[in-house]
Amino acid sequence: MTAQADDSLMLNGRLTMDTVPALYSSGLQRLATEDLLVDFSGVEVVDSAAVSMLLGWARAAERNKRRLRVRDLPDALLSLANLYGVAEMLPGE
Repeated sequence: MTAQADDSLMLNGRLTMDTVPALYSSGLQRLATEDLLVDFSGVEVVDSAAVSMLLGWARAAERNKRRLRVRDLPDALLSLANLYGVAEMLPGE
């Protein structure tokens, strides 16, 4: 599901209500102590949990004065974020 290297996290597979909770916790732990680049290029399926995870990470990064960057957000995730009116709140690269 993930691969970690230095300040990056490469995601793949499904980001759904079934898989997001553990990943969310892992991201929070990293953002407590370091900046983070999250690469979504390997993600195949998302649901609203992925949007929630990303927004939660963005809040944690801001709170911890860390930088969160994302790369290759899936169109489906962007579509959901637009539907919910939160697309402008998503972190960028």
